[in-house]
Amino acid sequence: MEDLITKINALKETPIRETVEKRLKEFDELREKENDEWFSELCFCLLTANSRASSAIKIQNQIGARGFLNSPKENIAQTIKMNKHRFHNNKAKYIVGAREFKNIKEILKDKEDFEAREFIVENVKGLGMKEASHFLRNVGRKNLAILDRHILNLLYEEGYLLEKPKTLTPKVYKKIEETFNRIAERLKMSSAELDLYMWYMKTGIVLK
Repeated sequence: MEDLITKINALKETPIRETVEKRLKEFDELREKENDEWFSELCFCLLTANSRASSAIKIQNQIGARGFLNSPKENIAQTIKMNKHRFHNNKAKYIVGAREFKNIKEILKDKEDFEAREFIVENVKGLGMKEASHFLRNVGRKNLAILDRHILNLLYEEGYLLEKPKTLTPKVYKKIEETFNRIAERLKMSSAELDLYMWYMKTGIVLK
């Protein structure tokens, strides 16, 4: 288990640290943006569910905040499909349905991180614990774990999990999140920062 701590501390002494800090600064900057930019990020996280983040970024850039708010469902689905991104019809439907929460920044402004995540999971169709945590991290909330397959695999490989969970129920998610957050505390960093280092360890890149 100590190996992971050692590896991340070593990474902090490399140029990757500058990349991670730049990404965290971008999240802080997005926190200050208006509702439409937050909604665009919500749609990005809808796109990432069971799909590649890299192609979700391309789709987000092509559609833009205004498109997520106003484009017909068919146009959104076509853009998703053109990028060879999975589940284009369902994801377009979820994005259009999420317009009910186009003022998402205002909705969440008085909710602390875990309460905000519960609200999103319960109300925004297409977003589970992982995607809701991802969205909140990207708009500057730093205390939540994004337990995707890369992070779970690394926790398992480093001995923090006895087995990889077959399903991530909210109860299981929160239990693993406690372990993840303890690692962040050991490293004296936020959960958001730890996620970026661990994601880099498994993928070789630092995405949002």
